[in-house]
Amino acid sequence: MKLDILAFGAHPDDIELGAGATIAKEISKGKKVGAIDLTRGELGTRGSAEIRDNEAASAAKILGLSARENLRFADGFFVNDKKHQTEVIKMIRKYRPDIVLCNAIDDRHIDHPKGSELVSNACFLSGLIKFETNLDGELQKPWRPKKVYHYIQWKNIEPDFAVDVTGYIDKKVSSIMAYSSQFFDPKSNEPETPISNQNFIDSVTYRARDLGRYIGVEYAEGFNVERYVAVESFDDLI
Repeated sequence: MKLDILAFGAHPDDIELGAGATIAKEISKGKKVGAIDLTRGELGTRGSAEIRDNEAASAAKILGLSARENLRFADGFFVNDKKHQTEVIKMIRKYRPDIVLCNAIDDRHIDHPKGSELVSNACFLSGLIKFETNLDGELQKPWRPKKVYHYIQWKNIEPDFAVDVTGYIDKKVSSIMAYSSQFFDPKSNEPETPISNQNFIDSVTYRARDLGRYIGVEYAEGFNVERYVAVESFDDLI
């Protein structure tokens, strides 16, 4: 299956938090979008790996993803080396996306910048003819995505560009709340975390509204790029 967009996240819920509205918008336009979670989030204070597996599947249905897989890297301890790059490359070559989305270039959680660099490196290496990978017993063909974009997470990183996601913020929030073990639940008896309170859930909307204010729309999501973003004319800018 060839996908238009393949989103990577170090943990289940990273993708929804960083780019959920943009993904929902692209899917509504007919794009095929998939997701790859690097870990099962097994070190998370709340919930469990099994619970988060089910939550990720529910979130995928809400967004309308065409595919979702988990590479089961070690939460907190995966590294950017040949072994891990190879597994990411296999996914890139399997789905052949034109665009890859990945974690923030800098963030509070150590896995986010690690995941960001790992996926970015794999996108380059995936295009090398002499680096061979096999999946399900078949030799894969090289594939390099045209664009790699990094979504923004905990830290308020200044974006290189912003996407108008007006009309899609509710679906983003719904996909986030599919991870009921992680976010605000007044009935939960689990330990509190920085993301388990009402203020954090509210911040998803007000941060998108604030970024939207900068570009003259109701809601927006921001991204960072590794190469210049090019437009054919001024008319491409809103």
